Amino acid sequence: MMHRLKFFLPILLFGGLVVLFYQGLYKDPTLVESPFIGRPAPDFDLPRLLEPNARLSLDDLKGRVSLVNVWASWCPGCAREHDMLMAIAEQTGVPLYGLNWKDERQPAVKWLQQRGNPYQAVAVDRDNVTGIDWGVYGAPETFLLDADGVVLHKLVGPMTEAIWLSEFAPLIAQAGEARP
Repeated sequence: MMHRLKFFLPILLFGGLVVLFYQGLYKDPTLVESPFIGRPAPDFDLPRLLEPNARLSLDDLKGRVSLVNVWASWCPGCAREHDMLMAIAEQTGVPLYGLNWKDERQPAVKWLQQRGNPYQAVAVDRDNVTGIDWGVYGAPETFLLDADGVVLHKLVGPMTEAIWLSEFAPLIAQAGEARP
């Protein structure tokens, strides 16, 4: 009996690994569950990009459903989603806040000057302390917060119109806020 177990155990383990890897091929890498969904967003208090002497904190976001977009001037995905963020800011009434992540101040300011600024305010997280607290994997990422600062949804990767309409707009409408 023990001899059979020694023979079949490696085969069973190998088979299990093959099944796990095969399943992984078909998973969407942008579907990264956040442990914060349904929980209060981590607190932060950071300098503002365009007003370095002013601060932005989680308390500034409370009171309305809002979006927090993690971006950087060096990020190609951020460039791809920027027109969509401009449309969201102009058309929906949902406040959009930026978290400039692991970036230098001057290139970030220039980036917004050249492309337009969809953000109510932008916090600077150059050292990734807040990014770590929020579980940021990379840029861009977008968080949807309710009026109490609870995370309702997280998107890893660029925002698109299809994602906005299928994932974010229904949650915003459910919360009874703005025009999705």
